[in-house]
Amino acid sequence: MARKYFGTDGIRGLTNKAPMTAAMAMQVGMAAGAHFRRGDHKHRVVIGKDTRLSGYMLESAMVAGFTSVGMDVVLLGPMPTPAVAMLTQSMRADLGVMISASHNPFFDNGIKLFGPDGYKLSDADEAAIEALIDGDIPLSPAAEIGRARRVDDAQGRYIHFAKSTFPEDLRLDGMRIVVDCANGAAYRVAPTALWELGADVVAIGVTPNGKNINDGVGSTAPQTLCDTVVASGAQLGIALDGDADRLIVVDEKGHVIDGDQLMATIASGWARSGRLKNGGLVATVMSNLGLERHLAAQGIGLVRTAVGDRHVLEAMRAQGYNVGGEQSGHIILSDYATTGDGLVAALQILAELVWAGAPASELLHRFEPLPQLLKNVRFAGGKPLEAEAVKAVIAQAEAELKGKGRLVIRPSGTEPVIRVMAEGDDPGQVEAVVDRICDAVRVAAG
Repeated sequence: MARKYFGTDGIRGLTNKAPMTAAMAMQVGMAAGAHFRRGDHKHRVVIGKDTRLSGYMLESAMVAGFTSVGMDVVLLGPMPTPAVAMLTQSMRADLGVMISASHNPFFDNGIKLFGPDGYKLSDADEAAIEALIDGDIPLSPAAEIGRARRVDDAQGRYIHFAKSTFPEDLRLDGMRIVVDCANGAAYRVAPTALWELGADVVAIGVTPNGKNINDGVGSTAPQTLCDTVVASGAQLGIALDGDADRLIVVDEKGHVIDGDQLMATIASGWARSGRLKNGGLVATVMSNLGLERHLAAQGIGLVRTAVGDRHVLEAMRAQGYNVGGEQSGHIILSDYATTGDGLVAALQILAELVWAGAPASELLHRFEPLPQLLKNVRFAGGKPLEAEAVKAVIAQAEAELKGKGRLVIRPSGTEPVIRVMAEGDDPGQVEAVVDRICDAVRVAAG
């Protein structure tokens, strides 16, 4: 059944336009609070946010919603998404909320919900909450309305947790690290954690004003980080996104290192130390074939899923893997976290650098990515991928690329667009294959 409010990662949209309004935020609080009131204990929800101007409005609205149905609220203030997930579990809360639109501009915002186990909600829970949003939600009697309070040491708790994932016998003394916090949720915790581990920290993207989150900084705009790393003579640059669940790294020469290379580094290190579970990792269909070949050469397996960290995590949990992620930098290390955690992933990369004693430009460029081309075909309606002519062209392309490349074709989940991606050893062949398929889709779409 199609969802009305929840997308692939919570509820998201343009602030003060449906569904991302204060009224909707209050309704979500009421509905989620009513759904998670189970048993006779005093129920609790923790709420974190990033640094968007609209976070104040949505936070206040959600407090009103939750307390009106009898839930106590614990306010964390600006905190990374993985910190909210961790604190939901450690504080024995019934529910966790992160108010953020991740890597989007400030004028967007979103609401992510976590269950008491710190994991994002199941489809069933989201469907139940959606049904309540549009229904008549019973309010608590006056004497049972919830209370709200702020936790002053929430940032310290998360910093302590993040540092605990770094090997106790290693230090970052003598290492200059540039950290770009995207003017977002990690603007205090990430520089502090690195400094406490001994690093010489150069912090950028740490002056949020409510409107500059992800604006020319962060993991989706790494040029400022590249320039700063080179200018400051740093050994490494770390870029997080607005809610700090994503990581991109820059080596000492100013070259960007994506999530595929980072996953390969972590998986190799964990395999060496006997920590890699099930002999492999989980990535999406968009991860480069070069990653798959590199891992195979080391005897490390790769399981692919549909696009989205939600699908990666589901496969990790179902099949017993503890490393997974996306090329975009969502890296999930389930020994430590229930969702992507940019800071924790960065600390694993830093541990590998310290252990190896090698520069990032040598250690982190694990493989040469295969040429990869992605094109989008917009169509007016219908199902062009079901046309026999399109199927025939796709089958021919798959036969041409067999053993030399890979083809991924998928419809967008949010707009009438077919995404055609191919990669292979021969860039000319890759381009020809993608163009033929796109032409066939256009003809079939009329």
